[in-house]
Amino acid sequence: MSTPEPALSFEEMRALVRNLPGPDLGAATAAVSRERTLTKPPGSLGRLEELAEWLSTWQGQHPPVVRSPRVAVFAGNHGVAARGVSAYPAEVTAQMVANFQNGGASVNQLCRVADADLRVYELDLDNPTRDFTQGPAMDEEECCRAMAYGMMACEMGISLLALGEMGIGNSTAAAAIACALFGGDAADWVGRGTGVDDAGLARKVEAVNAGLAANPGVRDDPFEALRCFGGYELAAIAGAILAARMARVPVILDGFACTAAAAVLFKADRRALDHCVVAHRSVEPGHTRLLDILGKRPLLDFDMRLGEASGAVLAIPLLRAAAVCHAGMATFAQAGVSNRAEG
Repeated sequence: MSTPEPALSFEEMRALVRNLPGPDLGAATAAVSRERTLTKPPGSLGRLEELAEWLSTWQGQHPPVVRSPRVAVFAGNHGVAARGVSAYPAEVTAQMVANFQNGGASVNQLCRVADADLRVYELDLDNPTRDFTQGPAMDEEECCRAMAYGMMACEMGISLLALGEMGIGNSTAAAAIACALFGGDAADWVGRGTGVDDAGLARKVEAVNAGLAANPGVRDDPFEALRCFGGYELAAIAGAILAARMARVPVILDGFACTAAAAVLFKADRRALDHCVVAHRSVEPGHTRLLDILGKRPLLDFDMRLGEASGAVLAIPLLRAAAVCHAGMATFAQAGVSNRAEG
């Protein structure tokens, strides 16, 4: 991870959240108006119609387009992994990053199908965050530096950003963040992640409870929850979401860990994720609970729990279909097709 200059304090991050651009109502109105004229019964394309309007609203243009979609996978290591909260050792993070770079992972194949540009961002894999059961995982500067690094993924010229993560132990970190943000018992948020057995599941619950005890005050500030429980990759996702909003780039969120990182911004401002859709419902039980709180209805429900942006990439063709149908369909007048009778 490089050391970017800007935004190295939570106050600067809070200022960004306070000043996020809102929806482009002109583009939204244009999308709704055109949708009414297309050669189909109103509402017959269901959520594809909603997605076309959403794309226009947050791209700030009409018609919407999906070209040069970017898939950003952030990778980081977690100190809490040493407590046996994953079925895999921490070195798998770096090994999977190499697999991404060599084209051998699931996300590589899915990106080919979706015609999407995959970028993998390593965040200091040789130096994991600290074990949050003993105190904060990061200090403020480390957390903000990771957020600023994530902002760099939103480059000029992209029309859609799909986000994902790789990090052994991050489903435990996600559960801790969600519990700190929204309350409940640790067991409400913890799932089997990479496939831990009952003993591993118990260790995850114990780690979250220990982390809450070791980090008093995290429930009062969402950025503190991210700092104390998150990983560098989760902080980078939060930064990428902020940068995308400022650049008017709609965002696709992947599964539980990705959504938990995004939830930090939602807790800071309930409108902060309006430019985001959630690609799929993870089988992690905490994800359904989190989606209900965020008011997000996932696009897919495929019993997936892989991470690495796999679900987010699967959703790209749906968004492309929504944009192409909206822009390319003939109107009733153009096709010489009678519209429905009036009165």
